[in-house]
Amino acid sequence: MGQIYKKLTDCYDSIKDRIPFAPKVALVLGSGLGNYADSIDVKAEIEYSDIKDFPVSTVPGHAGKFIFGYVGSVPVVCMKGRVHYYEGYPVTDVVLPTRLMKLMGAEILFLTNASGGINASFGAGDFMLITDHISCFAPNPLIGQNIDELGVRFPDMSTVYDKELQEKIRKAASDNEIALKEGIYAQLTGPSFESPAEIRMLRSLGVDAVGMSTVVEAIAANHMGMRICGISCVANLAAGMVEHPLTHDEVQEAANKAAPLFQKLITESIISF
Repeated sequence: MGQIYKKLTDCYDSIKDRIPFAPKVALVLGSGLGNYADSIDVKAEIEYSDIKDFPVSTVPGHAGKFIFGYVGSVPVVCMKGRVHYYEGYPVTDVVLPTRLMKLMGAEILFLTNASGGINASFGAGDFMLITDHISCFAPNPLIGQNIDELGVRFPDMSTVYDKELQEKIRKAASDNEIALKEGIYAQLTGPSFESPAEIRMLRSLGVDAVGMSTVVEAIAANHMGMRICGISCVANLAAGMVEHPLTHDEVQEAANKAAPLFQKLITESIISF
């Protein structure tokens, strides 16, 4: 058994008796969006620090625990706070929570994040349905010996973001009169925000929003055969598109303002899955 797979199974074994049910949906809450967990019918919580050798988030706005509960009648495991590559963890640790939620039984991975808008038609507080991604700038979590227990050596990436789930999110947005943009997301490593030249490069590649998470998690989930969807909350316009310097406080503030609509969109989408 490889070291990475052993660590994963050790994490699972250390908490399996505390998992109240097999979740259908695994929900990852991004920066400033953690309060959504307060709307869930909670049945159990597990602190990351209670899990054997589990990476712990060090970023403001990321609480650091799994929450098990129901959104409507749908059983959900909610990741309140994620870990990031820029925190110094190896990328295999960054995607360990995703893999762990699959072992818990989750079939669908619903990713959220706060991002910088590159598309000139976007504004702070907009929601963007992720239709595809560019992964060239963060290390691929599948590098190294393949973990055959999780998936194939060369997974297809043609439709990482499930078309049927995208359509259900669109309908949830339309039914609730929530404006929903669509576009391509790129993950850079962080923790520094991108330079104006990097933003111009990303725009030329067709990127609509940029952040420091999500893509590596989607790759790992796709490798394991999960169905994936994602919504990005555009917290600010990217470097070179605004006059003032970018700050993490600005990201959190914009996400907090968008939280009520975000909560509605996430809830109505999950109920339809």
